[in-house]
Formats: sequence, structure tokens, C-alpha cells
Amino acid sequence: MARELSTEGSLILLCGRYQEIDERVTTLATDEISIGDYVLSGGELPALVVTEAICRLVPGVVGNLESLEADSFAAQGLLGPPQYTRPPDFRGLAVPDVLLAGDHAAIERWRGDQAIEKTRKNRPDLLK
Repeated sequence: MARELSTEGSLILLCGRYQEIDERVTTLATDEISIGDYVLSGGELPALVVTEAICRLVPGVVGNLESLEADSFAAQGLLGPPQYTRPPDFRGLAVPDVLLAGDHAAIERWRGDQAIEKTRKNRPDLLK
């Protein structure tokens, strides 16, 4: 949905407070978006979540569009693989050796395997 909405020329997000929006106003809306099965007091935070998901897909917002291809759900509909930064060892927790070896093909295979495993563990509903 975010991909589709990112191509729109303009959007208006209506944010309910406490008990939703007056039903007469909702009849004027084209879509209703939910960010999950839970209740919040207002629609402002969900509107920010939707805005963030959409805006990062608009050309020019993210500096390197190729980086979007590695995001969760992007190419294969999987969660993203684990991410590591420096230092290579933090309090006895090491970056996996494969990521430090410089073999880009092995790194891509490892990331793919890790994405599948992370999806299987956290969101098995995404696996078909």
C-alpha cells in the first residue's frame, strides 16, 4: 500500500481522536488504513507511521534508492537480515565472520538465509 500511495500527487490523512472520526466524514474518504490490531487514543502516531512508510518511497527522499531494495518486505516480502556495525566485537558479541571476510557472494547468501530464518521465526505468515 505504501508503494501505491507514494505515487499519488497528494494525500490527506484524517486522524481520529478517542472514538474515531464522525461517520459522515468517513463517507468522504477513499481508504481506511490500520497499522495493527490494537487501540491508541489518537490517530496522530499511526499517521506518522503511514507518512514515514510512504515518504521514504518517494524518489529523492532517501539518498540511495538501492538501499530500499534491502529493506524488510522489499524484494522477496521477507523481514530484513540482522544488521551489524562497528566495532567487530562489542562486549564479547562478535559480528559473524562471513560479514568480515569480504566475499560478497557469501555475504549475500548469508543475508538471504538469515532473512528467511528471521521471517520464519517472527512472521511465518509471510512465507508462502
